[in-house]
Amino acid sequence: MSKIEFRNVYKLYGSVEAVIDVSWECRDGEFFSILGPSGCGKSSTLRMIAGLEEVSRGEIYFNDRCVNKLRPSERNIALVFENWALYPNLSVYENIAFPLRIRKVSEKDIDQKVKGAINFLNLEDISHHNVKKLSGGEMQRVSIGRAIIRDPAVMLMDEPISHLDTSLREKMKDELKRKIDDLGMTTIYVTHDQEEAMSMSDRILIMDKGRIQQIAKPLDIYNNPSNEFVAGFIGEPPMNFILCELVREEDKYVIKSSKFVFNLDKVLEKTFLTYSGRKKLKMGIRPEDVAVSLTEKPGSTAMEVDFVERKGDSTTIIMKLSEGELFFAQLMQDLKLKIGQKIYVTFDQRKLHFFDTESGYNIFNE
Repeated sequence: MSKIEFRNVYKLYGSVEAVIDVSWECRDGEFFSILGPSGCGKSSTLRMIAGLEEVSRGEIYFNDRCVNKLRPSERNIALVFENWALYPNLSVYENIAFPLRIRKVSEKDIDQKVKGAINFLNLEDISHHNVKKLSGGEMQRVSIGRAIIRDPAVMLMDEPISHLDTSLREKMKDELKRKIDDLGMTTIYVTHDQEEAMSMSDRILIMDKGRIQQIAKPLDIYNNPSNEFVAGFIGEPPMNFILCELVREEDKYVIKSSKFVFNLDKVLEKTFLTYSGRKKLKMGIRPEDVAVSLTEKPGSTAMEVDFVERKGDSTTIIMKLSEGELFFAQLMQDLKLKIGQKIYVTFDQRKLHFFDTESGYNIFNE
């Protein structure tokens, strides 16, 4: 197995900078996801690791060995893509055996290794079936079998389950994570799907416009986003953002916005005592951290219901913050609400985030 390290890596396509001065490390045996929107540089990053794209500047290391000049075949990596790239006229057994056959491995060793992979991936009952007859989940397992048969040092996965339907994707997400954990293999997993990354990863690298936005464990990213982009990208419904101003009134700090005016509690006030930056900020609060009441409470703010969306065990309430600006609350209950009804919202100040309006940085995470 290997650790993977990027040192000040750039990827340029003519004048287009797809990856810009990226440095990070994936630890030996880690499940490391690269997450971001389309065009953020995540697939270019994966292709540079695989050797399918040249590094424009900087170095990539496998276990402290620079691999910039190594061909893909010399890197001992396995690739699993979205389309799986199976041979449609071959059986499950032969698809998994193929990488060993082209390496002239003996039939005895091929049979031993392939049967071991088939048993590990629970493919015994369909091992002699043509892959054209398989379900999406079965084809994914065959693709993984073909990838692991060579005992690679690194597994690279590019959106391997993104095209499956929702129910199968949920099942395969759990199964894939268990199989990778059982293998203990260093895995780089590229996805645009935050739920996949958050539920499967040991750590996540979030990219946008070719640059690193944050690298951390899933819960750390969720609870302590490094900047406004990360805060808004992670979470569904998305985080609420409100322009506000920090004001000192006598011995108290007050947050004022077009909709909210409240005194900071003792915990948040103590945090702000060491803050010396801009007084105009952007406040963030996740919808699940917003409390809703039908009656006015101390410190609550009246808002008008614009839409109610029920999702089984939860209810999302959408309110108008201002013209063209919405405010979300997500509750684990079903309130009987009508469009236009007045409700009252409050939130725990320990769940608030504050971002610099120019840089976008979380002012308490710098």
